[in-house]
Amino acid sequence: MRGDDFKQAGMWSYLSPEARVPADHPLRPIRDMVDRALLELSPRFAKLYSKIGRRSIPPEQLLRALVLQILYTVRSERLLMEQLDYNLLFRWFVGLNADDRIWDVTVFTKNRERLLKGEIAQHFLQAVIAQAQERGLLSDEHFSVDGTLIEAWAGHKSFKPKDGSGGASSGGSRDFKGEQRRNETHESTTDPDARLYRKGNGQEARLAYLGHVLMENRSGLAVAGELTAATGTAERDAALTLMRRVRGTRHRPATLGADKGYDTQGHVAALRQDGITPHVAQNTTHRRSAIDGRTTRHPGYAMSIEARRRIERIFGWGKTTGLMRKTRHRGRGRVGWVFTFTLACYDLVRMRTLATQATA
Repeated sequence: MRGDDFKQAGMWSYLSPEARVPADHPLRPIRDMVDRALLELSPRFAKLYSKIGRRSIPPEQLLRALVLQILYTVRSERLLMEQLDYNLLFRWFVGLNADDRIWDVTVFTKNRERLLKGEIAQHFLQAVIAQAQERGLLSDEHFSVDGTLIEAWAGHKSFKPKDGSGGASSGGSRDFKGEQRRNETHESTTDPDARLYRKGNGQEARLAYLGHVLMENRSGLAVAGELTAATGTAERDAALTLMRRVRGTRHRPATLGADKGYDTQGHVAALRQDGITPHVAQNTTHRRSAIDGRTTRHPGYAMSIEARRRIERIFGWGKTTGLMRKTRHRGRGRVGWVFTFTLACYDLVRMRTLATQATA
């Protein structure tokens, strides 16, 4: 006998979102790490909000929602709110009950500048890294660095002369064929911070930023990151900045693995002056490498060159899952905030994987 397709308009449920999420769900260890990091950031949240007035949406809930957006590749905050409205898993992770009303999507816009001003993404990454340090996952001696191109949310037709010259076609769109366009003379009207740049020979030039990551070699975790303007020296400059930020006032020996783009006399000399052994891949194409037998004769050099390749996993995850192939924001500050926050989310996933492998 066929059953009736009975539709019930409403019903009561006595199960909370917490009870509906399986105990072995992969989001549970991530939620625990996120909650611990947010607890450490609570004093910073208190400084960002006024002590009087109407209560705001808790910043902890906003950040948990942004973590979900990256982990589940939700391409917009409007779609994120749609998911949060009916997805009990999302409600549990953020900290909402089944009947709680979701907030308006403009809450993200209004709070983004506050979180940006407080450098919350950077402090969130540091709080995650501190947990990795407690678990003995980090190396404080061996690192790798690399940079990747992050396409800006701006089109080529927005890259116009700074002096206002340049014509437009009859349809209103600008024709730049045959025009010499340079960052010194042109600027994007959509995102003035973006620069026209190409990562290598044979590749097309794009309006973009450069994202830089410093990875420790033991577990492949991103311990520092920075977003800069796309210039020819940005990668080498960022490598020194990130190493100095991580090492602080410590003068313990360290190694830094990098690709051929970092093989210049000035950069190698600067690393050695900071007490860092440059495990940089040799670039001998029509030139003499700055790396000689003093470095390459040691077994650790080959190990660093091999370990350095793992940094591509961070970039690959960030551009596919983390939506960083083409940023959805404008301005170096906002794009940099999202880039750093994405690195923290990658570390959360990586730490969960390492914990699972340890118990297997």
